[in-house]
Amino acid sequence: MSTPAFRSALAASNQARRLTLGAAGPLLALLLACAFFATRSDRFLTGENFSLVLQQVMVVGVIAIGQTLVILTAGVDLSCGMVMALGGIVVTKLAAESGVPVPLAIAAGVGVTTGFGLVNGALVTRIGLPPFIVTLGTLNVAFAITQLYSQAQSVSELPESLTALGTPIFGGGVVWGVLLMLALYGVAWYSLRHTAWGRHVYAVGNAPDAARLAGIRTSRVLLSVYVIAGALYGVAALLSVARTGVGDPNAGQTENLDAITAVVLGGTSLFGGRGSVLGSLIGALIVGVFRNGLTLMGVSSVYQVLITGILVILAVTTDQLSQRRTA
Repeated sequence: MSTPAFRSALAASNQARRLTLGAAGPLLALLLACAFFATRSDRFLTGENFSLVLQQVMVVGVIAIGQTLVILTAGVDLSCGMVMALGGIVVTKLAAESGVPVPLAIAAGVGVTTGFGLVNGALVTRIGLPPFIVTLGTLNVAFAITQLYSQAQSVSELPESLTALGTPIFGGGVVWGVLLMLALYGVAWYSLRHTAWGRHVYAVGNAPDAARLAGIRTSRVLLSVYVIAGALYGVAALLSVARTGVGDPNAGQTENLDAITAVVLGGTSLFGGRGSVLGSLIGALIVGVFRNGLTLMGVSSVYQVLITGILVILAVTTDQLSQRRTA
């Protein structure tokens, strides 16, 4: 039976069916950025350089999937980078120093990051704490545990199977980790667009009260979002380890902001209920292309951060103005 509350709660899910339009702006920005840097460096359009960009993007790209789910529900996860770092340390110390079989070490690492997602979700849904405060707290908790457990030392001499995702596919220029990232985006896109759970995620982010009146178990949806995000941070930890070849306790200190940047540049609204996971992939590529292109141009890393910050402000301003027009 259709009710006004039900129609209101699921109105945002119809926006998920406008993925092509929603991703058009970020895609155009990506193409323009590529065209600009191609005119500035002969090396930019080479296959080797594109492979490098994808490898640089794959870690933040996977984190951005989880961050997109959280932001779609009008939340934010500041802990994602440090939770990823903790997962990487757990996996590498167990596999390299404790002699734990690699599959069990991976399961333990992903289990830890998923546990942090569960804690975040429980504090948000059961106690009603703001996601910003909750994840700011768990960011510090994850950082402290990482430093204590690793004794602030990197873990090296890893088993080859632990770094397999960083090896090229059939000797080519693209590594297995990039393929895994794209597969995860495909699963996330399908889940958000073609399942009841995905429609509920949009509905909760757009109008949580109306969604509750429509019979959607909003607490369960929110909890599932944070748990899935935590699991994705564990996968990102594996990709980070595979790319660097070490377990680094100092990893993840900028990935939270990089992931939020990718999501915002990809067109997902910080107010929740609007956006697409494919836009986040494009946003991650925009960040990767800008940093790579500016590096090829010899621009200092300080200016790279400056330009990235400007892009975020412009994207958020656009989102704010759009929100006011539709209010």
